[in-house]
Order: sequence, then C-alpha cells, then structure tokens
Amino acid sequence: MLNTDHQLDRDAVCQQVVADLSYAFDGVFETPMIELAVRDAWEVLAPRSTIQTFLPVLVARQAREQLMATAQAEGKVAKKVPELLFVCVHNAGRSQMAAALAEHLSARRVHVRSAGSAPTGEINPVVVEALRERGIALEVAYPKPLTDTAVRAADVIVTMGCGDACPVFPGKRYEDWDVRDPSGQSIEVVREIRDDLQARVTTLLREILD
Repeated sequence: MLNTDHQLDRDAVCQQVVADLSYAFDGVFETPMIELAVRDAWEVLAPRSTIQTFLPVLVARQAREQLMATAQAEGKVAKKVPELLFVCVHNAGRSQMAAALAEHLSARRVHVRSAGSAPTGEINPVVVEALRERGIALEVAYPKPLTDTAVRAADVIVTMGCGDACPVFPGKRYEDWDVRDPSGQSIEVVREIRDDLQARVTTLLREILD
C-alpha cells in the first residue's frame, strides 16, 4: 500500500502525465479519457513497483501505449508499420524476449507490444542477461496486463502458453508458439529458448515484411 505522502506524489505525477499526454493526443482524445488511462496505468503498476522513483516514467509509458493502442483500434491514428503483439502468462520471459528480438531484428519496420494474461512483478533476470548477450537491453521493460485494446490494435498476435486468455477478433493473424517457459531455468536453457524465439521471430518478420 502507498502511504499518504506517496498518495500526494501520485496526484502530482498523474496531473503532469495527463498534461503531457493531453498535448500529445490533442484532437484525438478528450481529457477524461486521458485521465482514465493514467489512473489505470498507476493502479496496474504501483502495486508491483519496487523502486518508486521509476514509477512516474512507467505510468507515462503505459498510459501512452494504452492510448495509442486505443487510437489505432478505433481508427483515429493511422498505422505506419505492422503491429505485433506477443503474449504469455506473466509477461516476464517469453513474450518479453520475443518482443525485444522482433524490435531488434526488424530495424523498427514493425511496432511491437507484449503483455501477460497474469503479469508478474518484474522481468526474469536470467532473460535480461540472455538478451544482454545479444546487445539487447531490457532495463526499462516491465510486465504489462493483456487488454482487449492491445489485441484490437495488433495485426499479428502470438501467444505462448496462455491458453484461451487472448480474445479473438476477426481480421487478425493468430499464432500459438510452443516455447519453453524460462522461469526457473539456468542461463544455458534460457539461451536455447532465446535462440528458438529468434528463429521463430525471424521467420515471422520475413513473412510480414518481405
């Protein structure tokens, strides 16, 4: 639970984030919609935040992503590149690796999101290490909840081990990848999972972009 001081900080931070996003989404969303996105982002992220000083940045990023996904899903903002969504249970391992690899390998020719059907508190540190070996940093990544809006905004949805948690919308490409869960695994095993994901992501990108 946040104490009273953190509550006051939350109000000040949220007001600033709303002000910034109101400028960014001027003509796209009214202020109440932006306030709702910021409030939802805080409620999702605050209970999991271990370092409070990072929380305002994470809230701003989450709210911006949610608003952008909503704008794309509703046709208020045109898509410039294909949208990919990678989903696993905790959004702490497989989906984070797949998203990071897709962003790295595509040279920003796609936009990538990841989410979890039951997101956990932090990224698996062994996953972070395995990606760092490939020159990919996950220091600013964090587990995010799966939302209908993110699915609606995506062109391709890849699920890994989350069963039927992902809603199905017409006109989307869905894939389910049978990839091992890195949770509790050694760095050697996580490297194998990373390489498996890289091969799958490379194939997917070729199909989408070529």
